Amino acid sequence: MRNYLEFEKEIKSLEENLEKSKNPFDKDGISKVDTDRIEKIQEEINEKLKTTYSNLNNWEKTLVARHEDRPRANFYINEIFSEFTLISGDRLFSDDKSIITGFGLIDNKSVLVLGQDKGEDLDSRVKKNFGMMRPEGYRKCIRLMKLADRFGIPVIYLIDTPGAYPGIGAEQRGQAIAIANSIECCMSLKVPNVSVIIGEGGSGGAIALASSNKVIMLENSIYSVISPEGCASILWRDPSKSLEAAEAMKLTAKELLKLGIVDEIIEEPLGGAHRDHKEIAAKIRKSLLKSLESFENLSGEEILNQRKTKFLKIGRDQGFKKTEDSVKEKLAYVEPAVSKITRFIQKKKNLFFGVIATLILVMILSIFM
Repeated sequence: MRNYLEFEKEIKSLEENLEKSKNPFDKDGISKVDTDRIEKIQEEINEKLKTTYSNLNNWEKTLVARHEDRPRANFYINEIFSEFTLISGDRLFSDDKSIITGFGLIDNKSVLVLGQDKGEDLDSRVKKNFGMMRPEGYRKCIRLMKLADRFGIPVIYLIDTPGAYPGIGAEQRGQAIAIANSIECCMSLKVPNVSVIIGEGGSGGAIALASSNKVIMLENSIYSVISPEGCASILWRDPSKSLEAAEAMKLTAKELLKLGIVDEIIEEPLGGAHRDHKEIAAKIRKSLLKSLESFENLSGEEILNQRKTKFLKIGRDQGFKKTEDSVKEKLAYVEPAVSKITRFIQKKKNLFFGVIATLILVMILSIFM
């Protein structure tokens, strides 16, 4: 049974009419199916989907990213990768079920796949903790990322989490340091790593695995430092202001692409990824192959420096570049000319004010003399 969001009421009504029209049985027995009417209703549905999904606000996109029918990491792993071999455990505490990890093939190329999975039904969601990872999950990922780095195997992350698990047990076992170590491991790899945000990319739970050479987002996914509800609770002390928070946070794919935080957007099927699982899986596969191909001719050091430069550049006009120091490779900040002038003026402001005051005084004296 298909689930519908609040803004999809008209679509739900049309699709119910469509199913009734396809049914050859009515109250008088078997009847002839009206194909013309079916085609007309289907056209209405497609038009309504196009209109609705082209005008979603940020809060509505958040709801789509969390949609119950949205394909999960487990589906993508089975659909995109062949000969997937599941690997479990962090060798310290336990196995975190909220993250599916293992090695597989994509177009006969070996890759490590780390997929955050929320679960398909209530039982699996409870078992997988609704996609919220604990320290053992991050440590499991670190163990496998180091293994992949040793053997020169690219890493692919499928991101879908509200955030890291905030429970007392997780905190006692070192949640913060596990996330920090995961970010450090992602950043230090000398093999290419690619992240795909397939649903929610929430807080440190997402960035722990999204510190990669290339960050890709599905069209209706979100990526933010906190959930809109959490932001509204902190800023306004009112969770009902989630819409205002979502608009202010710039958490959608298009906004993040403009800011340079993500590198690519994958267009979803009409009506969202939850309406055509196969199509969106094929698009993700194509994007991953293209991304991996772009790193094939780069050395480990070049891959590492590309990743560092990418993140150091965020929020800066020119970013960082490698210096001419041949003895030791470094990244140096390239300061824009306007910034240099502004900084110089601020540093020498007393001198500038003195010069300006003197010029004004000279002009006044010249007028009256």
